[in-house]
Amino acid sequence: YSRRILTDGITVTGYCSMKKEQVVNCQFSVWYPIFKKHTIKSLILPLPQNVIDYLLDDGTLVWSDDETTTTVTAPEFPEFTSKVLEAINSLGGRVFPKLNWSAPRDANWIALNSSLESRSLSDIFLLFKSSDFITHDLTQPFLQCSDQDSPDPVINYELVLRKWSELIPGGEFRCFVKENKLIAISQRDYTQYYQHILKQEEQIRQAIGDFFSQHVQYNFLDEDFVFDVYRDSLGRVWLIDLNPFGEVTDSLLFTWDELTSGGDVAQRQDGPAFRYTTSEVTVQPSPCLSYRIPRDFVDLSTGEDAYKLIDFLKLKKSQQEESEEEEEEEEEEAPQ
Repeated sequence: YSRRILTDGITVTGYCSMKKEQVVNCQFSVWYPIFKKHTIKSLILPLPQNVIDYLLDDGTLVWSDDETTTTVTAPEFPEFTSKVLEAINSLGGRVFPKLNWSAPRDANWIALNSSLESRSLSDIFLLFKSSDFITHDLTQPFLQCSDQDSPDPVINYELVLRKWSELIPGGEFRCFVKENKLIAISQRDYTQYYQHILKQEEQIRQAIGDFFSQHVQYNFLDEDFVFDVYRDSLGRVWLIDLNPFGEVTDSLLFTWDELTSGGDVAQRQDGPAFRYTTSEVTVQPSPCLSYRIPRDFVDLSTGEDAYKLIDFLKLKKSQQEESEEEEEEEEEEAPQ
């Protein structure tokens, strides 16, 4: 649910039959216990209300002035911070953070290494407060559902910490399931051309099809859904995410008209359609490019989002201290 047409800046129109229940079923804490053996090790922590409020608050600086000092304070969450650090350490010290549905993929620009890799709560806060995807999860997760007349389900928000894994974008694929049948597979990072996909098309299609029939089919709570997988260098397939079957989820190299009843893709009888970028000529700009110089950068430079600025400065200070410690160790080890 983290890669949505809605939050990628594309207007959603036309077909929409996604129900609120489908969105609820795609929460990480709902599907992870079902597919735990086939996905990346993760931990789930309840998100306290005061943390949610902080993530949605643009922030107000509190200044304490006297003749010699000026201090800036931000909210502290000692108990939650302790739980997060314990969880991060148990997962190897590096994690990929997300909420119930979304990861802050639109905010990797703000990280000093342009990565979602997080080692502390400050890292996570900086990404989350810079992400429209996260804000959407917290404020309007059922916006595109067709059953708007029904009451919104109660959501217990959670911080999901996934063990950090170096995933090669060319190994990620999005799979579309209609009535428990795998009807389509799309290259996930369709903005780039990967030669190995062209060479291994049938092996990839077969590996994903086998994974679906052996581990996913009939095991999820809905019969229509979208799932993301990663095929590693050994040919093994891993489940990465589950998304609702509807226009709120990015259809990548397909259209939702093709994927829904009456579309050409749904009529295939010889297995799922498989689309990927076939040459350098068809390479496209990343849909997240519009977020690269976003409002958040202006907020940091003007101080309009005070808490975000504080998180950024904390992160810079921590990384500077780590760098200084490494330099000192190198000096001590250097031959005299």
